[in-house]
Amino acid sequence: MTENENTGSSPMPILIALGVAAIVLIGFGVSWLFRGDGLTEDNRVGRAAVGQNDALQRENYSDFRKYTCAQQQGTEAEVIARQQQSKSARGARFVDDVTAVKIDGDRATATVVYHFEHTPDNRLQTPMTFVREGGDWTVCSPGPV
Repeated sequence: MTENENTGSSPMPILIALGVAAIVLIGFGVSWLFRGDGLTEDNRVGRAAVGQNDALQRENYSDFRKYTCAQQQGTEAEVIARQQQSKSARGARFVDDVTAVKIDGDRATATVVYHFEHTPDNRLQTPMTFVREGGDWTVCSPGPV
């Protein structure tokens, strides 16, 4: 075969396939950007309750503040000391469910179902209030200790 002979193959099908794949990926990317997180407002209220509880269990005051309204934040020393006392007496606290969410503008109420490590069968149905601060739901009432 000489250098000038054509083998009959063309890169065009591969280029077309790459173009189609790029268009599909761009479509998914745009869809993802405009879709949001897919959570309902009720789910966002529940996320605040779970996030606050998780932050307490990890004794992470920075995350605790993120999920707690300004009025209920206290000082880091107070929050961590109260959490350590509770954990020592009752064990870790768990969120089992968030029910009966009622939203009224930037305020909400819900029943948060908790249990403690030392008494896993004792479910505490705790009425809680939430407020939307900076666009995010935050817990604005003390939970069980």
